[in-house]
Amino acid sequence: MEDRRLQILGAIVEDYVATREPVGSKSLLERHDLGVSAATVRNDMSALEDEGLIVQPHTSAGRVPTDKGYRAFVDRIAQVKPLSAPERRAVESFLAEAGDLDDLLARTVRLLAQLTQQVAMIQYPVRRQATVRHVELVRVSDSLLLLVLITEAGRVDQRTFALAAPRDAAFYERLREILNTATAGRQVTELADALDAVVQRTAPEDRPSVREVVDELAGMLEARREERLVVAGTTNIARAALGASADIEPLLDVLEEQLVLLRLLADLSTAPGDVEVRIGDEIRGAALTRAAIVGAGYGEGSHIAILGPSRMDYVTGISSVHAIARYISRFVG
Repeated sequence: MEDRRLQILGAIVEDYVATREPVGSKSLLERHDLGVSAATVRNDMSALEDEGLIVQPHTSAGRVPTDKGYRAFVDRIAQVKPLSAPERRAVESFLAEAGDLDDLLARTVRLLAQLTQQVAMIQYPVRRQATVRHVELVRVSDSLLLLVLITEAGRVDQRTFALAAPRDAAFYERLREILNTATAGRQVTELADALDAVVQRTAPEDRPSVREVVDELAGMLEARREERLVVAGTTNIARAALGASADIEPLLDVLEEQLVLLRLLADLSTAPGDVEVRIGDEIRGAALTRAAIVGAGYGEGSHIAILGPSRMDYVTGISSVHAIARYISRFVG
């Protein structure tokens, strides 16, 4: 696409986000220094419409961006606009006052919602603390092993799995004693190094058989992880609903379902600090055809994002999510 048409598309997006009204060629020329004639603007708008990037909602109206147009606009943003020095100092000062991780994340979503005027969400994994009482290994058959994890609180987790490198019953009796020595009386969140040490101390010829049991036990410990979600800025959705309730009602429905929000965040493939934008039908698994999500990773398995109508201010949203994700990644890292 020609640079001039991209410039006009960007102007249409910016004006529509600001005014919530269809944008005409006359208003574009009045608000932006495009350096071309009115006829050229009209021709370029016609070309953008032919490409499916803008659409005329009704006769005699101006144009509004389509999801394809928003995507072209977002992809056009070559670099994330950095926060100004005063904005950066304000962010750092506000978040630095947090007393602990929970307070930091609560402050983060409130600040992000305020900066972007969208719904802000932050997800983070928390392991349920428990003290290991006993690990049991039961050889069910030649190729099946039952692994049982019992905690001091009396909870019993068990898993039966196929053995790729099976050994005799005496081997698993010895391994059970080794695992109990390494884990009994310790918190489930503190066992990664201890289990790795068990494998490393094993004779090379026995290591594959020990490794598959340790990996299954580690998987059981990982399953004790909970996903927590903090949300702020739902009142921003109410403000955005003025004159556009059809865009907002699906968002309100989704905001009532925490599991849906967690899946939206988990579906983001962002590395820490990178920003991903999904618009309309790009948001898989949710009926949000008129919505957009801007998210970033900030730690292993953790995401921060804003959710709002597709006519959101992407420049502010992307820069704010990027900056805050980088800040809290330093804190939690």
